[in-house]
Amino acid sequence: MRRAFAFSMYRSPSSTELLAALCVTADPVYTLEGRAPEVRADFFGTGFIVGKGRILTNHHVAQPWWKNDELAAVFSQGLNPSIADLTAYFPDATAGVPVSISEISEEADLAVLKGDLSGLKKPILKMDARKEAAVSGQPLVSLGYATGISAILARAGEDVVNEIAKATGGKPKEVVNELLRRKLIRPLVTQGHIGDVLPDKIVYDAQTTSGGSGGPLINRDGEVIGVTFAVVKGFGGSNFGVPIRFAQPLLKP
Repeated sequence: MRRAFAFSMYRSPSSTELLAALCVTADPVYTLEGRAPEVRADFFGTGFIVGKGRILTNHHVAQPWWKNDELAAVFSQGLNPSIADLTAYFPDATAGVPVSISEISEEADLAVLKGDLSGLKKPILKMDARKEAAVSGQPLVSLGYATGISAILARAGEDVVNEIAKATGGKPKEVVNELLRRKLIRPLVTQGHIGDVLPDKIVYDAQTTSGGSGGPLINRDGEVIGVTFAVVKGFGGSNFGVPIRFAQPLLKP
């Protein structure tokens, strides 16, 4: 299975530069009978740098089958998923960075990936892990790669899309590499407000969708207060973020 994910009103300096577009290629299913090519699927999500060689994202981005009801029936037959390729793509980078899973939270939909980020020289966003960091009614900014590569291609223009399709044959990983080469990988930035604050989630209305999972939620002081993990389809006023304090146990040296 291939997975790809990438990483502003109030933004800290160069905040979009440290968002990784993550591309995951996975072998989600192995056949139990006969001989045939393994089944592969591509997934896309968002992550951001939280330390030396570390990227924070969602558990369901790092392992797309986790709590995935659509795949539950398949796995109940004894089939097992695995990750074939996990790559992070950053704006203005010259190549994707191979990454692997380092830590997975037992409390929330969060995971830390590790990889060699030494050549990127990207800044690290400050975090506000206090319970008081998120207050209902306050503004925030959502950063991420909502819709995966679809929104990136839509912004590129028809002529560029046709050129990329011809050069890559439409293969997802080759498409992402071509977008990177053309310096077209940039996250979407949306503004909104906090609608509610619950013990385990932040409810907000800044628009996002699939692909934006794992992106940071930034307050008016330019600090990360949460990580997007879910949306309510059909109602843009209820997107959900994990309070950043749940990431603290994963970020200890």
